[in-house]
Amino acid sequence: MAKIKLNKFSAKKHPMCKDKLDALKKTERLQKKLYDLLYLMFAHNQHSLLIILQGIDTAGKDGSVRHIFAAANPQGIKVYSFKRPSVEEYRHDFIWRCHMHTPESGLAAIFNRSYYEEVTTTMVHPDLLKEQHVPAKTRHRRDFFNRRYDRINDFEKLLVQKGTVVIKFFLHISKKEQLLRIDERLKNRSKNWKFSVEDVKERKYWNKYMTAFEKMINATSTQHAPWIVVPADNKWYRDYILSKTLVSTLTKLKMSFPKAKQ
Repeated sequence: MAKIKLNKFSAKKHPMCKDKLDALKKTERLQKKLYDLLYLMFAHNQHSLLIILQGIDTAGKDGSVRHIFAAANPQGIKVYSFKRPSVEEYRHDFIWRCHMHTPESGLAAIFNRSYYEEVTTTMVHPDLLKEQHVPAKTRHRRDFFNRRYDRINDFEKLLVQKGTVVIKFFLHISKKEQLLRIDERLKNRSKNWKFSVEDVKERKYWNKYMTAFEKMINATSTQHAPWIVVPADNKWYRDYILSKTLVSTLTKLKMSFPKAKQ
Protein backbone atom coordinates (compact mmCIF):
# COMPACT_ATOMS: atom_id res chain seq x y z
CA MET A 1 0.00 0.00 0.00
CA ALA A 2 1.12 3.56 -0.73
CA LYS A 3 2.69 5.38 2.21
CA ILE A 4 0.59 8.13 3.78
CA LYS A 5 2.04 11.57 4.47
CA LEU A 6 -0.37 13.36 6.78
CA ASN A 7 1.13 16.80 6.16
CA LYS A 8 0.13 16.38 2.50
CA PHE A 9 -3.35 15.13 3.29
CA SER A 10 -5.97 17.88 3.43
CA ALA A 11 -8.24 17.80 6.48
CA LYS A 12 -10.54 20.42 4.96
CA LYS A 13 -11.33 19.22 1.43
CA HIS A 14 -14.52 17.37 0.55
CA PRO A 15 -13.98 15.96 -2.97
CA MET A 16 -16.98 13.58 -2.94
CA CYS A 17 -19.54 16.20 -1.88
CA LYS A 18 -20.26 19.59 -3.40
CA ASP A 19 -21.12 21.25 -0.11
CA LYS A 20 -22.68 20.63 3.31
CA LEU A 21 -26.22 20.28 1.97
CA ASP A 22 -25.12 17.72 -0.61
CA ALA A 23 -23.27 15.76 2.06
CA LEU A 24 -26.25 15.76 4.44
CA LYS A 25 -28.61 14.45 1.75
CA LYS A 26 -26.23 11.68 0.73
CA THR A 27 -25.52 10.76 4.33
CA GLU A 28 -29.21 10.48 5.19
CA ARG A 29 -29.69 7.89 2.43
CA LEU A 30 -26.59 5.99 3.50
CA GLN A 31 -27.74 5.90 7.13
CA LYS A 32 -30.94 4.08 6.11
CA LYS A 33 -28.89 1.54 4.15
CA LEU A 34 -26.51 1.08 7.06
CA TYR A 35 -29.38 0.31 9.44
CA ASP A 36 -30.65 -2.39 7.07
CA LEU A 37 -27.17 -3.87 6.59
CA LEU A 38 -26.50 -4.10 10.32
CA TYR A 39 -29.88 -5.78 10.79
CA LEU A 40 -29.01 -8.21 7.98
CA MET A 41 -25.63 -8.93 9.57
CA PHE A 42 -27.38 -9.82 12.83
CA ALA A 43 -29.72 -12.24 11.04
CA HIS A 44 -26.97 -13.70 8.82
CA ASN A 45 -24.94 -14.34 11.99
CA GLN A 46 -21.64 -15.16 10.27
CA HIS A 47 -19.91 -11.80 10.46
CA SER A 48 -19.32 -9.14 13.08
CA LEU A 49 -18.15 -5.55 12.71
CA LEU A 50 -15.40 -3.77 14.62
CA ILE A 51 -15.07 -0.02 14.03
CA ILE A 52 -11.95 1.63 15.43
CA LEU A 53 -11.81 5.42 15.80
CA GLN A 54 -8.48 7.12 16.32
CA GLY A 55 -7.35 10.72 16.10
CA ILE A 56 -5.81 13.51 18.09
CA ASP A 57 -7.79 15.20 20.89
CA THR A 58 -10.95 16.97 19.58
CA ALA A 59 -10.75 15.07 16.25
CA GLY A 60 -14.41 14.11 16.58
CA LYS A 61 -14.38 10.56 17.93
CA ASP A 62 -17.40 11.13 20.21
CA GLY A 63 -19.35 12.79 17.40
CA SER A 64 -18.51 9.87 15.10
CA VAL A 65 -19.79 7.42 17.70
CA ARG A 66 -23.11 9.29 17.90
CA HIS A 67 -23.40 9.35 14.12
CA ILE A 68 -22.76 5.62 13.65
CA PHE A 69 -24.93 4.67 16.62
CA ALA A 70 -27.82 6.63 15.12
CA ALA A 71 -27.91 4.18 12.21
CA ALA A 72 -28.02 1.02 14.32
CA ASN A 73 -30.36 -0.88 16.59
CA PRO A 74 -28.98 -0.28 20.11
CA GLN A 75 -29.32 -4.02 20.82
CA GLY A 76 -26.89 -4.85 18.02
CA ILE A 77 -24.06 -2.42 18.67
CA LYS A 78 -21.88 -1.57 21.66
CA VAL A 79 -19.48 1.29 22.28
CA TYR A 80 -16.29 1.09 24.32
CA SER A 81 -14.22 4.15 25.23
CA PHE A 82 -10.72 3.22 26.26
CA LYS A 83 -9.33 5.81 28.65
CA ARG A 84 -6.20 5.54 30.78
CA PRO A 85 -5.67 1.84 31.64
CA SER A 86 -6.50 0.57 35.11
CA VAL A 87 -3.93 -1.09 37.35
CA GLU A 88 -5.24 -4.50 36.28
CA GLU A 89 -5.09 -3.59 32.59
CA TYR A 90 -1.52 -2.33 32.94
CA ARG A 91 -0.56 -5.74 34.32
CA HIS A 92 -1.65 -7.54 31.12
CA ASP A 93 -0.45 -7.32 27.52
CA PHE A 94 -1.36 -4.14 25.65
CA ILE A 95 -4.17 -5.73 23.61
CA TRP A 96 -5.84 -7.63 26.46
CA ARG A 97 -8.40 -5.05 27.58
CA CYS A 98 -9.62 -4.48 24.01
CA HIS A 99 -9.73 -8.16 23.05
CA MET A 100 -12.37 -8.83 25.70
CA HIS A 101 -14.76 -6.41 23.98
CA THR A 102 -14.44 -7.47 20.34
CA PRO A 103 -17.89 -8.21 18.87
CA GLU A 104 -19.43 -11.66 18.68
CA SER A 105 -20.99 -12.98 15.47
CA GLY A 106 -23.87 -10.85 14.23
CA LEU A 107 -23.00 -7.81 16.36
CA ALA A 108 -21.03 -4.59 15.97
CA ALA A 109 -18.70 -2.72 18.31
CA ILE A 110 -17.16 0.73 18.19
CA PHE A 111 -13.81 1.33 19.86
CA ASN A 112 -13.40 4.99 20.80
CA ARG A 113 -9.60 4.82 21.00
CA SER A 114 -8.07 1.37 21.25
CA TYR A 115 -4.84 -0.58 21.49
CA TYR A 116 -3.50 1.90 18.94
CA GLU A 117 -2.90 4.29 21.84
CA GLU A 118 -0.07 1.88 22.74
CA VAL A 119 1.84 2.72 19.55
CA THR A 120 1.01 6.44 19.45
CA THR A 121 0.59 8.03 22.88
CA THR A 122 3.31 5.78 24.31
CA MET A 123 5.60 6.78 21.45
CA VAL A 124 5.09 10.46 22.30
CA HIS A 125 5.32 9.77 26.05
CA PRO A 126 7.57 6.69 26.45
CA ASP A 127 7.57 7.04 30.25
CA LEU A 128 4.08 5.53 30.18
CA LEU A 129 5.67 2.19 29.33
CA LYS A 130 7.19 2.02 32.78
CA GLU A 131 3.69 1.98 34.28
CA GLN A 132 2.86 -1.01 32.08
CA HIS A 133 5.51 -3.13 33.81
CA VAL A 134 7.31 -3.64 30.50
CA PRO A 135 10.85 -4.86 31.29
CA ALA A 136 13.50 -2.22 30.56
CA LYS A 137 15.35 -4.63 28.27
CA THR A 138 12.20 -4.94 26.15
CA ARG A 139 11.06 -1.32 26.03
CA HIS A 140 14.54 -0.08 25.11
CA ARG A 141 14.75 -2.26 22.02
CA ARG A 142 15.10 -0.25 18.82
CA ASP A 143 12.39 -2.36 17.20
CA PHE A 144 9.99 -2.12 20.17
CA PHE A 145 7.18 -0.40 18.27
CA ASN A 146 7.75 -2.45 15.13
CA ARG A 147 7.14 -5.54 17.21
CA ARG A 148 3.92 -4.01 18.54
CA TYR A 149 2.79 -3.23 15.00
CA ASP A 150 3.35 -6.89 14.13
CA ARG A 151 1.30 -8.06 17.11
CA ILE A 152 -1.54 -5.72 16.12
CA ASN A 153 -1.52 -7.02 12.54
CA ASP A 154 -1.56 -10.61 13.81
CA PHE A 155 -4.41 -9.83 16.21
CA GLU A 156 -6.54 -8.19 13.53
CA LYS A 157 -5.87 -11.10 11.17
CA LEU A 158 -7.16 -13.43 13.90
CA LEU A 159 -10.38 -11.38 14.14
CA VAL A 160 -10.85 -11.32 10.37
CA GLN A 161 -10.38 -15.09 10.10
CA LYS A 162 -13.21 -15.47 12.61
CA GLY A 163 -15.49 -13.36 10.41
CA THR A 164 -15.02 -9.93 11.97
CA VAL A 165 -14.87 -7.01 9.56
CA VAL A 166 -12.30 -4.54 10.95
CA ILE A 167 -12.66 -0.94 9.74
CA LYS A 168 -10.27 1.65 11.12
CA PHE A 169 -10.95 5.37 10.76
CA PHE A 170 -8.26 7.93 11.43
CA LEU A 171 -10.02 11.27 11.93
CA HIS A 172 -7.64 13.84 10.49
CA ILE A 173 -8.07 17.46 11.59
CA SER A 174 -5.79 20.45 11.15
CA LYS A 175 -4.00 22.13 14.02
CA LYS A 176 -6.00 25.28 13.35
CA GLU A 177 -9.28 23.39 13.58
CA GLN A 178 -8.23 21.78 16.84
CA LEU A 179 -7.64 25.21 18.38
CA LEU A 180 -11.08 26.37 17.22
CA ARG A 181 -12.70 23.34 18.86
CA ILE A 182 -10.81 23.83 22.11
CA ASP A 183 -11.90 27.49 22.17
CA GLU A 184 -15.50 26.47 21.50
CA ARG A 185 -15.43 24.13 24.49
CA LEU A 186 -14.39 27.06 26.65
CA LYS A 187 -16.89 29.56 25.25
CA ASN A 188 -19.93 27.31 24.81
CA ARG A 189 -21.39 26.48 28.21
CA SER A 190 -22.99 23.29 26.97
CA LYS A 191 -19.54 22.07 25.93
CA ASN A 192 -17.55 23.22 28.99
CA TRP A 193 -17.60 19.68 30.36
CA LYS A 194 -15.57 18.52 27.33
CA PHE A 195 -12.75 20.95 28.01
CA SER A 196 -9.55 19.49 29.39
CA VAL A 197 -6.37 21.34 30.31
CA GLU A 198 -4.56 18.24 29.07
CA ASP A 199 -5.79 18.91 25.52
CA VAL A 200 -4.07 22.31 25.63
CA LYS A 201 -0.87 20.84 27.07
CA GLU A 202 -0.75 18.11 24.44
CA ARG A 203 -0.89 20.63 21.58
CA LYS A 204 2.83 21.29 22.01
CA TYR A 205 3.41 17.67 20.98
CA TRP A 206 1.42 18.08 17.75
CA ASN A 207 4.31 17.22 15.41
CA LYS A 208 5.30 14.19 17.47
CA TYR A 209 1.73 12.93 17.42
CA MET A 210 1.50 13.38 13.65
CA THR A 211 4.71 11.38 13.24
CA ALA A 212 3.40 8.63 15.51
CA PHE A 213 0.04 8.52 13.69
CA GLU A 214 1.76 8.39 10.33
CA LYS A 215 3.98 5.49 11.40
CA MET A 216 0.97 3.70 12.86
CA ILE A 217 -1.08 4.02 9.67
CA ASN A 218 1.73 2.95 7.36
CA ALA A 219 2.71 -0.03 9.50
CA THR A 220 -0.78 -1.37 10.23
CA SER A 221 -2.90 -0.56 7.18
CA THR A 222 -3.32 -4.02 5.70
CA GLN A 223 -5.57 -5.63 3.12
CA HIS A 224 -7.48 -7.41 5.85
CA ALA A 225 -7.79 -4.32 8.09
CA PRO A 226 -7.11 -1.06 6.21
CA TRP A 227 -6.98 2.45 7.62
CA ILE A 228 -9.32 5.07 6.18
CA VAL A 229 -7.91 8.58 6.64
CA VAL A 230 -10.95 10.83 7.00
CA PRO A 231 -10.76 14.60 6.32
CA ALA A 232 -12.50 15.67 9.52
CA ASP A 233 -12.34 19.47 9.73
CA ASN A 234 -15.91 19.46 8.36
CA LYS A 235 -18.03 17.22 10.57
CA TRP A 236 -20.66 16.77 7.86
CA TYR A 237 -18.05 15.40 5.46
CA ARG A 238 -16.59 13.18 8.17
CA ASP A 239 -20.02 11.64 8.75
CA TYR A 240 -20.50 11.09 5.02
CA ILE A 241 -17.19 9.23 4.66
CA LEU A 242 -17.95 7.07 7.70
CA SER A 243 -21.37 6.10 6.37
CA LYS A 244 -20.20 5.55 2.81
CA THR A 245 -17.29 3.33 3.89
CA LEU A 246 -19.42 1.22 6.22
CA VAL A 247 -22.20 0.72 3.67
CA SER A 248 -19.74 -0.14 0.88
CA THR A 249 -17.82 -2.62 3.04
CA LEU A 250 -20.87 -4.42 4.44
CA THR A 251 -22.53 -4.62 1.00
CA LYS A 252 -19.52 -6.54 -0.34
CA LEU A 253 -20.14 -9.32 2.18
CA LYS A 254 -23.15 -10.45 0.12
CA MET A 255 -25.09 -11.49 3.21
CA SER A 256 -28.57 -12.98 3.08
CA PHE A 257 -31.41 -13.75 5.48
CA PRO A 258 -31.46 -17.39 6.54
CA LYS A 259 -34.42 -19.49 5.46
CA ALA A 260 -36.91 -20.65 8.04
CA LYS A 261 -36.34 -24.17 9.31
CA GLN A 262 -39.18 -26.49 8.30
